[in-house]
Order: sequence, then C-alpha cells, then structure tokens
Amino acid sequence: MAAHYDVLIVGGGIAGLSLASALAGKCSVALVEAEQELAYHTSSRSARQLIPSYGPPVVQELTARTLELIAARDAELPEPVLTPRSFMLVGSEAGVAAEASGSMKPITHAEALELCPALVPESFAAAGLDTGSFGSNAPLLLDDHRQRAVAAGADIYTGARVHSAQRLGSGWEIGAGTEAFQAGVLVNAAGAWADELAVISGVEKLGLQPYRRTAAIAAVERPLPEGCPMVAAADNTFYFRREGSDVLISPSEAVPSGPEDARPRPGDVERLVELLNTVTTLGITAVRRAWTGLRTEAADGIPVAGFDAEAPGFYWLAGQGGYGFQTSSAMAELAAEQILAGQAGAGAAGPVSRTAQALAATRWSIRR
Repeated sequence: MAAHYDVLIVGGGIAGLSLASALAGKCSVALVEAEQELAYHTSSRSARQLIPSYGPPVVQELTARTLELIAARDAELPEPVLTPRSFMLVGSEAGVAAEASGSMKPITHAEALELCPALVPESFAAAGLDTGSFGSNAPLLLDDHRQRAVAAGADIYTGARVHSAQRLGSGWEIGAGTEAFQAGVLVNAAGAWADELAVISGVEKLGLQPYRRTAAIAAVERPLPEGCPMVAAADNTFYFRREGSDVLISPSEAVPSGPEDARPRPGDVERLVELLNTVTTLGITAVRRAWTGLRTEAADGIPVAGFDAEAPGFYWLAGQGGYGFQTSSAMAELAAEQILAGQAGAGAAGPVSRTAQALAATRWSIRR
C-alpha cells in the first residue's frame, strides 16, 4: 500500500536535505535516496569552501543569502558550520582581471606571497583576494539538515532508487526501491541523475550535464601556515588549501561525464602533483586519498529551481553545479516558498524572498 505525502523529494544530497529541513513541519515530506547512505555522491566530495565572489551574479546573490541563513543557524549550534577562510586567485594580470568578480579585491604580488609563502614568486603576476569567504563543515551542515527534517516529521528512505513515477489525477505515484508513494509534488533533486529521473517520470529532459571534478588530500614537506587562504589559479589548472598538516588539492577539471559513481582517472592526480611541486614549495610527498565528484549544470550555468511548465506538480531542484553548498540554503528557501504556495511558475504575487528576486531575471519557471 502506498504511503501518502504532500511532497516527495528524490535525492539525499545537499539540495534534497536542505529542502527537506525547510519543508518539514509545514507539510508532510518524504525523501528517497538511491544509495544506502545520504550524500554519497557529490555532496560528500565537496572542497568545503563557500566563496561569495565565485560564479555568475545570480549565484553570488544566492551565496550571500545562503551565508546569512547558515550564520543564523550557527548561532544555535554547539560548533559552527562556517569558519572564516579567505580565497585568493593567482595568475596573469589578464587572467585574474577576467576571473575576479563580486567581493574580490586586487592585492599586490608581495601581499599574495605574505598570505601564502608557499607560492613560487615567478609562478604568478597578479592576485585577487576575497576576505568574505568561508570554510564550511559540510558533514555538519548535511547532518543538521537531516536532524531538523526528521525532528519535524520528515521520513527518509535510503536504498530506495526510483524505478517508476507517473502523474495520476492531482498527484504522483512513485515506486522507489521496495516502497510505493503517492505525493502531490515530486521534487527532482537527483543531482547528476536529474535528467534520468525526468525520463522515468515522463517529463522532458532539460539537458543537464554532469562534469568531473577531482580532488585529493596530499602530504607535504612544508605545511601551509594557519590562516593561509585557499588558492586557485585563474586559468583553472589547480586549487589548494590547508587541511591540517596536509593540503587539499584539485586540478579544477570540468570534463563532461555521464551520471556515475565517479572515480579519479589514471594520471590526473599525478600530473597535478607535478604541477604544484613546480609552482609552490609545498613539496608534496604522497597522496593519502583521492576522489572525484560530479558537478551538474544547465546550459546557461544557472541553478534550476521551479515547477516544470509542462508537468504539473514536478519540481526541479537541480543544476547547482559547483555551487551546491554555497547556494543550497537559499535555493531551499525559494523551493519551499514556491511549493507551499502552490506556485507553478512566477505566480500572481511575484517574488517574495531575496532568493526569488535574484532568480526572477533569469529563470522563474522551467521551459518558460
């Protein structure tokens, strides 16, 4: 016999969990996750840095609102999700000028070397600094959303991959794992599998594209000092940051992929180590572990949030790309607002939250 809910969320990553915590207690909510554990894929493979100057203007707006919401929640937690950690961009004069945006300010070559003495002086000509950036405790944030959702009455099912979904009457009937559900609203927060869920549901795909991004924890001969910013190359060839006495490193690649449990490809991390041992004095001696996540994007690079104009009750919450954690709370705020109001697009009342206002100029309803 099918379980009845107002809203069924598909996807147990940061998008789905943040929405579940925003909706729980205001309507009946269930969340289903295909894997046996929550946040198994991209959400557990984050660089754990929230950067207000990162991404197009609408993403920067979403990031600012997300930081506000997380900071307000931090005041109630025994330990904070957010820790101040600046973000520094280095490269050629033209490269840094092209990539710097928002709250990032130019700094001198000498100031950059003072902040990160591991950089080889000849390896860059210009730098920009975002002092409003934060390190984030991603596991804590994910678990806080889970706890809040469950405490407010949401039901969470793991090992429940959706295998059927169809529109019946005024709602949806969904089969996930061994469970059957009926829901008024079906939320697609399936990450790299969002287009696949659309196909299962009889909804036209949006053409969302997953991209690979690899990272690793590496041992070094000369650890970065406390307070060292996260450092990224303006030409997107690397980033690194302090991770205790080790460093977190990434080649910053964006290679198209199908939806999969992504793994590092042979040579990717080795080439990165060789590069970083050339442009820094870190002296990377070993790779302790490496992983690859998928960053799923729409063609315009803007996160997707809204009811599908051609499929009543089908809500897209996907395409957050590499901005998932830094836009998640704002996106959940908007999605909860629209779902609870029963909006199927812009709605007669117009935007309500700052998040809605930020997205209004770019995308309100899907396929509009």
